[in-house]
Amino acid sequence: MNQVSSITFGPYGSLYLSVKRPTFLRCTHHLHFHTTSTRAVASHIVGLPRIGPKRELKFSLESFWDGKSSAEELQKAAAGLRSSIWKQLADAGIQYIPSNTFSYYDQMLDTTAMLGAVPPRYGWKHSEIGFETYFSMARGNANVPAMEMTKWFDTNYHYIVPELGPHIRFSYASHKAVDEFKEAKALGVDTIPVLIGPVSYLLLSKPARGIEQSFSPLSLLRYILPVYKEVMAELRAAGATWVQFDEPTLVLDLDANQLEAFTHTYSELESSFSGLNVLIETYFSDVTAEAYKTITSLKGVTGYGFDLVRGAKTLDLIKGGFPTGKHLFAGVVDGRNIWANDLASSVNILQALESIVGKDKIVVSTSCSLLHTAVDLENETKLDKDIKPWLAFAAQKVIEVNALAKALSGQKDEAFFTANAAAQASRKSSPRVTNEAVQKAVAALKGSDHRRPTNVSTRLDAQQKKLNLPILPTTTIGSFPQTMDLRRVPREYKDKKISEEDYVNAMKEEINKVVKLQEELDIDVLVHGEPERNDMVEYFGEQLSGFAFTSNGWVQSYGSRCVKPPIIYGDVSRPDPMTVFWSSLAQGMTKRPMKGMLTGPVTLMNWSFVRNDQPRFETCYQIALAMKDEVEDLEKAGITVIQIDEPALREGLPLRKAEQSLYLDWAVHSFRITNCSVQDTTQIHTHMCYSNFNDIIHSIIDMDADVITIKNSKSDERLLSVLPEGLKFGSGIGPGVYDVHSPRIPSDTELSVKIENIVKVLEKNIIWVNPDCGLKTRKYSEVQPALNNMVTAAKYNRKMLGTQASNR
Repeated sequence: MNQVSSITFGPYGSLYLSVKRPTFLRCTHHLHFHTTSTRAVASHIVGLPRIGPKRELKFSLESFWDGKSSAEELQKAAAGLRSSIWKQLADAGIQYIPSNTFSYYDQMLDTTAMLGAVPPRYGWKHSEIGFETYFSMARGNANVPAMEMTKWFDTNYHYIVPELGPHIRFSYASHKAVDEFKEAKALGVDTIPVLIGPVSYLLLSKPARGIEQSFSPLSLLRYILPVYKEVMAELRAAGATWVQFDEPTLVLDLDANQLEAFTHTYSELESSFSGLNVLIETYFSDVTAEAYKTITSLKGVTGYGFDLVRGAKTLDLIKGGFPTGKHLFAGVVDGRNIWANDLASSVNILQALESIVGKDKIVVSTSCSLLHTAVDLENETKLDKDIKPWLAFAAQKVIEVNALAKALSGQKDEAFFTANAAAQASRKSSPRVTNEAVQKAVAALKGSDHRRPTNVSTRLDAQQKKLNLPILPTTTIGSFPQTMDLRRVPREYKDKKISEEDYVNAMKEEINKVVKLQEELDIDVLVHGEPERNDMVEYFGEQLSGFAFTSNGWVQSYGSRCVKPPIIYGDVSRPDPMTVFWSSLAQGMTKRPMKGMLTGPVTLMNWSFVRNDQPRFETCYQIALAMKDEVEDLEKAGITVIQIDEPALREGLPLRKAEQSLYLDWAVHSFRITNCSVQDTTQIHTHMCYSNFNDIIHSIIDMDADVITIKNSKSDERLLSVLPEGLKFGSGIGPGVYDVHSPRIPSDTELSVKIENIVKVLEKNIIWVNPDCGLKTRKYSEVQPALNNMVTAAKYNRKMLGTQASNR
């Protein structure tokens, strides 16, 4: 073990440990091969999970935010996680180990801090950025809202969107990248510091509030490059020999001006690369031929990293020509999913690439950061014994990368490869994977168009006659706060510490509390609060066939928010009703409409680890048919408002435009399948969040929902302003009026102004008033006043519009 001799704290979460380096490296996961300095083929990891195997970072962050622990304690916990990661990679034999992939909240926010690109509303004094400013940008505070958050490409990870404009004065304001490199070096581990590349940072930014939407953040390139040069100089002085620039926007459809920005950037930075090897890393898709030509022509660059799992076409570009003397970081181990690598297939790919670039220039790597996978399969002691051998989490993928590198070097671990081949064969032949009845039902869908028989206008008229709602009706998105005591009840029931009767009574008591609170607040369409649910995907997956579940398979979604995605390993069906009991129970407690709450098929698929042995649309159609059964049973039980959430619809959108229409066709069709058979008087809602909708607005309309609630609060109503001119939004629409991911409580005056701005853009008779997402992670001390202010603001605007609420 390393012996820590001293600990000192630096600014912004940095921590320096002086250590005595051990004289040996332990071998992890019982693989029988040894590290050697003469290895011909090297190994590399693009990035690692940072939450810890048991969500240690989450609990440390939340303790700090709640004032229960100090900044020093948070820094110490974070340093322990970083140290553990670096040591595990070194012990496993990885040569190219990343640093600066750890973050207290988000890597894009870290880059914003590095560049000093702090929006003026946070009152930053241009010193080294500390926790107060950093977390205010991430979460907001009592006085100002947080920065916008949106999806990181087509993943379920969310990043903090930089807000830029000509008023920003960039400066080197966070030395985190250099501090963490030094921290690893003090532990005896040489790392590759990882930075978000300058061009991708700007292309993923947005114009700041008050700045014209036509403003291009890319125009600020010349102002941020001096900061990057300062970082390079410090890294070189600290002893770095490699630096990794993540430029994932290279996989997008880029125009000539954007491609030229890459050429200009790395030409400008070339002088600062003296003494440094530079890796340009891309991931999540193929690069275009134009982008490939651009990237492989960049000056001063030593190596290029490509996703060869989702970017299989990139293989053809490499085979067509690769720059002589450059390193190829071949991403053949999937960083986005949890299936064990087909090692034999990967060796074939690597051998073909080796013949092109040379053994001394090929590096075996992951397709992207392992941030998007669960941490360690070894923690899954209760996972189905038949399914577990089919899987590989982040820790196992590290071993796969090194095993492939060893095999390519002529040091193949025969036992490891034999076990892998057996697991691959077992999965292909398992009778648990295939359900003939489900496959026949999906086959019968082909060529059919599933829609409700009448148009949305006719349906809304029928629904209004039945529901008798006021103008600007109020509702919430679904979940209400889950206290520690409440979360304990399902766990105790699952562990058989309490009876089913005790469990049902506890849930019934909580639902009754939530219903009464909403009635007191005078909310128009109620929810039951979902106290019985662990997660909007996991809850349904547990009741569907073809899903498997983990105990500790947590993946970071944003900040301290973690999700535990189910694993879809086989054909999906619904054995029994899933929500009817709880929705019926709640409806019996009130005369107001009670929403039935479901997760849609596209989100159930996109927020799970999906099987990779059949097309995704096949899996999605299977889930759609299962949810169709549930919708029909809810309607039979007297539930007249049913919400089928699809927050992940857009995040599954392929990154390349040429591939998007096919996805949207089957994704939208899947949603329509779920509710195509309900009566006109049954109102179908859906909820969508964290997305830019303007480019898929016609597909959203084609979903044919009666009411769509959308995340809008952090976008400063820009989401509404980009609706195509002349577009008639026929369905009801509820743009979220306040951000539930911040503890900040908006005033009724602030919310009134937001509603007034929405009314200026949309027809008043289709507008709903609601928060922008579920309330599960908030506290009642925040939720109750915020909802009270929301209802007050809605009533004020009704009065201003000259329309009184209808009598019930």
